[in-house]
Amino acid sequence: MGLLSGLSRLELSNNQLTGSIPSKVGLLSYLERLHLFSNQLSGTIPTELGRLENLEATFNLSSNALTGTVPMDLGNMTNIEKLHLSNNKLVDSM
Repeated sequence: MGLLSGLSRLELSNNQLTGSIPSKVGLLSYLERLHLFSNQLSGTIPTELGRLENLEATFNLSSNALTGTVPMDLGNMTNIEKLHLSNNKLVDSM
């Protein structure tokens, strides 16, 4: 992700992406928008996403196959207005 370090938007929704969310996404410190909804992402939500303190507006991971609990670290993202996690297989809430 080194070459993407200045990226401000990552919008990869509705692309049938599979696999897990790379923890290195949490290193994209300038990221303001992250939309990964309506894919086939699985595994847990990486705690490293809590480092994305510049995220604004909506953070959307809905309609995937994410499992596990919602990391408490997501509470560090104080600028987001909406957090969408519906239609996953999450077992706990923040």
